[in-house]
Amino acid sequence: MFTPDPQTESVPKNENKFKAWYKKFSSQPHQPFFTSGILFLILFLSLFVASYSNIISLDSSLLTYHAYTMIFVIFIQFFLGFLFVVFPRFLMQAEIKPEVYMKLFHMYFIASLGIFLAIVFFSKLTIVFQLLMLVAQALSFKLLYSIHKKSIVKVKEDTKWVLISFAAGLFGQVLFLISNFDIPYSYELSKFSINTGFYLFLFMIIFSISQRMIPFFTTSKAPGYVINKSKNLLLVMFGLLILKVVLLTFDNAKLNLVADIPLFILIVRELIKWKLPIFKVPAIMWVLFLALYWIPFAFGLSIIESLMAFVAPEILFEKVVVHTMALGYFITVLLGFGTRVVLGHSGSTPTADDFAVFIFISVQVITLFRIFTSFSLNFESGYTFLLNITAILLIIGLIIWSNRYIRILLKGK
Repeated sequence: MFTPDPQTESVPKNENKFKAWYKKFSSQPHQPFFTSGILFLILFLSLFVASYSNIISLDSSLLTYHAYTMIFVIFIQFFLGFLFVVFPRFLMQAEIKPEVYMKLFHMYFIASLGIFLAIVFFSKLTIVFQLLMLVAQALSFKLLYSIHKKSIVKVKEDTKWVLISFAAGLFGQVLFLISNFDIPYSYELSKFSINTGFYLFLFMIIFSISQRMIPFFTTSKAPGYVINKSKNLLLVMFGLLILKVVLLTFDNAKLNLVADIPLFILIVRELIKWKLPIFKVPAIMWVLFLALYWIPFAFGLSIIESLMAFVAPEILFEKVVVHTMALGYFITVLLGFGTRVVLGHSGSTPTADDFAVFIFISVQVITLFRIFTSFSLNFESGYTFLLNITAILLIIGLIIWSNRYIRILLKGK
């Protein structure tokens, strides 16, 4: 006669199910980090809409609940989920153990949720969770650096620049936290930290990954394609971005030409050199190409803004460059990489069906709508209303995308 194991019997079935689910969910780094990233992206965008619609009143500044959270809280979680997978592969090291990256995930999740709730209910507590976020990112940097350092791979250029960008992000975040205190030039310091975070941290990390992975993916989808990148691309890009961040501190659009013209020439020349076969690859690839093309478009807008400062300074551009880059490049490449990674690591073929293509195209339309919204300030065309519509459309698009792909992540492998 079978005698049940007392230990097994004492554990509730629901608890066993949860443990089994959690083991699957935490088996790959991108699963928890992508899920957390999309959740908080939707939550903080909703908070933005609620604030601009006067549904709720926030004590925190726009720099805190929008700029800071997008740069230092949300986007980095998506790309850490990716980095924790590819860093060991780039450097021929052992995979990161789930117990290691899940400790970091818990810190990110608690810090993100704490920042969100503190902004809504008691803004003075925000600094506590911002410090926790800083610690989580410092530990993430330490983990990636240890993998880089142990590797005996001869060429470690790409991972080196990811680490340099990450270090710039830690520096920018420290400056932002310092700016929260009542000190001279605190507002200027916060703006400098946001610019550092956006260009030297977020943009540079995403671009470092893009210039490595997009040409590589292309070789598998377009037989005969040859990768042809400039040797010092990341070095030159980072140097010009430092110049741009410094020039932005003067708050004079005319000066931006000094950095924007060479940045525009650099990326246009590079994309021409790559000869990406946009019409010869499936949608899962051309969306990534499209994301790259938003970079010169954004820098081109910045050049136009600087030129208009000479002849028509009354024309407002309202952060159009930053939002073009964030929506056109960051969000597009995020959904492109995200769709590919989610399908590929779940055992499915990484392809974009009509549903995915619809989402990809929708993001491009939303980006164009956000550009129009920036210029609507010049025509008294209901700027706040258009701003909310843009955010709501993006939220809807993210929810629709999540309904299919986050479900796959939640199931785990």
